[in-house]
Amino acid sequence: MSAPTASPTATWTSAAVTGDGTTLGSRSRRRWRTARWLVGGVAALLVAVLALALLRPVGSVVPYDPGNTRPNGSQALARVLERQGVQVQHVTHVADAVDAAVAGSTLLVVPAPYLLPEQVTALAGVDADLVLAGADDGLLRAATGDQVRRASWGSLPTSPVDPGCDLPAAVAAGPSLLEPGLKPTSPTVATCWSGPDGSAALAATERDGRQVVAVDDPAFLRNDDVLTEGNAALALHLLGSHDRLVWLVPDPTDSTVPGDPTAEPETGAVLPDWFDAALWWAVLVALVTAVWRSRRLGGLVTERLPVVVPSAESTRGRARLYRRARSRGHAAAGLRAATAQAVARRLGLARSAHPDTLVDAVVRATGRDPREVADLIYGPPPADDAALSELARRLDTLESEVHRP
Repeated sequence: MSAPTASPTATWTSAAVTGDGTTLGSRSRRRWRTARWLVGGVAALLVAVLALALLRPVGSVVPYDPGNTRPNGSQALARVLERQGVQVQHVTHVADAVDAAVAGSTLLVVPAPYLLPEQVTALAGVDADLVLAGADDGLLRAATGDQVRRASWGSLPTSPVDPGCDLPAAVAAGPSLLEPGLKPTSPTVATCWSGPDGSAALAATERDGRQVVAVDDPAFLRNDDVLTEGNAALALHLLGSHDRLVWLVPDPTDSTVPGDPTAEPETGAVLPDWFDAALWWAVLVALVTAVWRSRRLGGLVTERLPVVVPSAESTRGRARLYRRARSRGHAAAGLRAATAQAVARRLGLARSAHPDTLVDAVVRATGRDPREVADLIYGPPPADDAALSELARRLDTLESEVHRP
């Protein structure tokens, strides 16, 4: 009796469980790489917005603007006038200035070389007293009824000049260094600070019951010159004679004409004040969203190609296709075109050179007969495969004979 055998025991070999190779740190780094573009974009936008906010000038930078604190501005004069009880209304459109310049007020027009003829006519016809600072010849003539014009030239005084007139504003100002440049054409025009050539720095006249004063040199309005000599007294007397002053600093893009029914309101006039801020905020949100939702591509991944076809094999395959289709003409045309291009490049000719030009150049380079060269490059298609092979051999020989000049 045989000894009992133990029953076989099934042995299980459990496969080792392996992770995906990631850890908490690696996942965090991957997430950071994914999010860093968004964080970087937002940070760049915030820096740009902050830089614009810090670099944006406070107040206006327009010359002679009553809100401009720079040397070429006029805020100092405007503030003094306001402290003396004068209501200063700053406008940049001619239509607004004409509407506001009613009788019993003063309209100041600072240098405005971009006025349209219709705007000049409208400004010249206001009911308010008119003060023109550095006006061009067209506005001067229209406002004074052609009684004052610009002089052809004037000389800047080297020392203060007495006013030489009884105009109250000029008498209060006293000696001045204002440059003369106005030429009166009527004896009724009062002129002050006249130069040797008869031109004056200030001209005043009465027209239609209102006073029109022109000052050729507008420097008496500027922050950096208002305290020079009697400039401050002159400006305060001319601009503070009424309780209301309309200060026109024309916008170069302004084309408004008072009373024009066809004039359309400008876009900025119908938009609320908060529109610009909302527009910039919308642009910022759009850029952040674009960075957030844009597709972020990683580095290039090289891929093993299944088949690499040598260029020579491609050439032989094309030749077999030509042979199977009996397309000797196309094959010959390709060979001739390649030879023509090669010899033209060696001879310094353009690819579009005329055939006669190319043939003459090849003849000079090889000494061959012109008819032979023309037949090789521009001849008829070969009749059979043997002729095609012979043509290829002859073209190769011709190409080897042509060298760079």
